Amino acid sequence: MSLFGDGLEAAVQKAFTRPAPKSAGAQMRYLVKQLKGTKPVAQMLRISQRTVERYVKDQIKKPRPDLAVRLEREVKKRWQPQIRARAKERAATTGGIVIDTQARMGYTAPIGSTDEDRVRHLTVALPPRYAARLFEAQEAGASDQQLQQIVAEGLKEVYFQDGGRRAGSLEEVRFMDVQHLEFDL
Repeated sequence: MSLFGDGLEAAVQKAFTRPAPKSAGAQMRYLVKQLKGTKPVAQMLRISQRTVERYVKDQIKKPRPDLAVRLEREVKKRWQPQIRARAKERAATTGGIVIDTQARMGYTAPIGSTDEDRVRHLTVALPPRYAARLFEAQEAGASDQQLQQIVAEGLKEVYFQDGGRRAGSLEEVRFMDVQHLEFDL
């Protein structure tokens, strides 16, 4: 699982105005409608086309656990695309993104400073440009490590340097051993 990618996805899903379909039949019907047929759904979920048809007709009601997870993930990935895009746009242009994290953080600074790594619990509002960078990187298929680096740069600017008012000689923030991470738009 991708900690940062899933966290960003969960933040966007909070903007949904209607709940996604819950039952397997409703989820399957939604995917068939979105992908315009049972064959593409069957290929995407790695099951037979006949099995998809049975779910659509409610002949099968309870999917096996691994299929249930894949089914829910695919539905949520496609659910309310316009609202998803609007939420991302608002975060990237005006609202920014709030990060609540507990992780080991330290920094690289000149000799004589207290740059010792320690566990910190922070709730910080990152400016819109960092939200834009995070969503662009996520859409480009960035790894969790790359998303983590963008968050570390945002924390460096907003928390450690306080927008340029302190710690001007700070070189790099180390952001590791993430114990808790949550995003909010």
